[in-house]
Amino acid sequence: MLSFLLSTLLLASPPKEDWRTPFEKGNGNTTATYAECIAYYQKLDAAYPEIQMRAVGPTDSGQPLHEVVVALDGKFEPANSQGRSRPVVLIQNGIHPGEPEGIDACMALVRDYVQKKELRRQLENMTLVVIPIYNVDGALNRNSTTRTNQNGPESYGFRGNARNLDLNRDYVKQDSRNARSFAELFRRWQPDIFVDTHTSNGADYQYTMTLIATQKDKLAPDLSDYLTQRLLPALNTGMDKHKSPLTPYVDFEGRTPDARGLVGFLETPRYSTGYTTLFNTIGFVTETHMLKAYTPRVQATYDFLDVLLRFVHTDAAALTQARAQAVRKLSTQSTFPLAWKLDTTAADKVNFRGYTGKTKSSEVSGQPRLYYDRKAPFTRQLNYYNTFRPTLTVSRPKAYLIPQAWTEVLDRLRVAGASLQRLTRDTTLTAEVYYIEDYKTSPRPYEGHYLHSGVTVRTTQQPLRYYRGDYVASLDDATARFLVEMLEPQATDSFFAWGFFDSILQQKEHFSDYVFEDVAADLLRRDPALREQLEKQKQQEPALAKSGDAQLEWVYRHSKYYEPTHMRYPIARWQGGTLAVK
Repeated sequence: MLSFLLSTLLLASPPKEDWRTPFEKGNGNTTATYAECIAYYQKLDAAYPEIQMRAVGPTDSGQPLHEVVVALDGKFEPANSQGRSRPVVLIQNGIHPGEPEGIDACMALVRDYVQKKELRRQLENMTLVVIPIYNVDGALNRNSTTRTNQNGPESYGFRGNARNLDLNRDYVKQDSRNARSFAELFRRWQPDIFVDTHTSNGADYQYTMTLIATQKDKLAPDLSDYLTQRLLPALNTGMDKHKSPLTPYVDFEGRTPDARGLVGFLETPRYSTGYTTLFNTIGFVTETHMLKAYTPRVQATYDFLDVLLRFVHTDAAALTQARAQAVRKLSTQSTFPLAWKLDTTAADKVNFRGYTGKTKSSEVSGQPRLYYDRKAPFTRQLNYYNTFRPTLTVSRPKAYLIPQAWTEVLDRLRVAGASLQRLTRDTTLTAEVYYIEDYKTSPRPYEGHYLHSGVTVRTTQQPLRYYRGDYVASLDDATARFLVEMLEPQATDSFFAWGFFDSILQQKEHFSDYVFEDVAADLLRRDPALREQLEKQKQQEPALAKSGDAQLEWVYRHSKYYEPTHMRYPIARWQGGTLAVK
């Protein structure tokens, strides 16, 4: 009778909840679909008061971008973390959905951090924010063939989004709704640490996990010291304990990594960690090795994130102090780098675990081809070139003056949280103005734009007419560096470089030569100094001396008839006093 009652009670009790992720239910070589991923986080949200998932903005797919916030105290708004020694860690997954390890690792990580008592403790003094899948569009475009070099999973998403944009080139130009939603999310949270999860391409080597850290020379000194002296050593030690050692991202010049050594990755603001650096956030890109099996790649990603969160828990005060100091120093920073160059005379040493690169005959072409011999592993010290020097700097203006016509630029400044005020009346202001002297343009489109580079400018002081409603962008808050790198045309990823001001590069008026011949002759008669300047120029430039058309153009460009706005960069640098703004 007793056994019958026990069996009846057991049959009547509800089945134990299955908290395995879609990856864990699979064969070790599958990744969650977009629908499965969102449904799993919804299930966690419903079951645990410490977790909240919410839609935070649109994507080009028509589906929303989600954030998952994990806070043990149930306070899910950024204001509860900011201004306290309570770091925010933001993890972004699926920017390239064909590289999905972070998608699967984070589902298990969030679950474990609320279900396991020992892990819950790590969140007592921090807030964890997870973007389940950033490139929703690409995740919905599922296939099994586009990651040709990759060893699993069986199917996955596509790198391009719904507009065929690589979102890891879209952080400043923000052609996608995904990028604009991310910028708003990032501005709200102002995370102390940001992680973007990826899978590598490139050489073969022994490591499962490689790591791009924010380029140390681009960080404020306090943050750079914190990264290199405390955080990176702790991450390396922690991953060693998991028997999954880290190495810097395997970027190199030459035939194989051991030929000339590794080279640091200079992430400009078009990339995720280049963008976050503009706001004094330490960034990491995890790059698992594409030829390793999928399960160890997911495990290595999980382990890295776990090691990171544990260290942030123990070192929260030092991290927030270093970042606060960097923000304070930004307020008095007088010059800003705009471009960088690798210093090939400065090298650290790294112990690198690689495979010997060899050559054999190609079965396709019959020509010699490279292969890595996994039967010939090696461990040896390699040079690691990771010191970059500024090649161009600019002084800090008090503010930038922006005519209200440039709405696309203003929209992006607003999203980033820039301090924008508007002039309350029409006025004339004498400001520092650039003329674009020279630039190069890529012959083919890159991510939807014909990029400009090699920009040189001529600087003048000019009185300019401004109108009520034009904008003043002050450099008096944490967006100062962002404003400089976006609005100085010579910066590598400036709005000018991305083509937002191309209309100024085209003349709107010109002349008919047979009419202007008489006007030009009269100008030269009336202005002997102009005639003398032309004659000198002809002596210096034989081509000019031989061309009547070129001389006529020269006179036109040195006359009052030449339009003053041609090649004039429309955003001026203001160094003056108080402006009437609201």
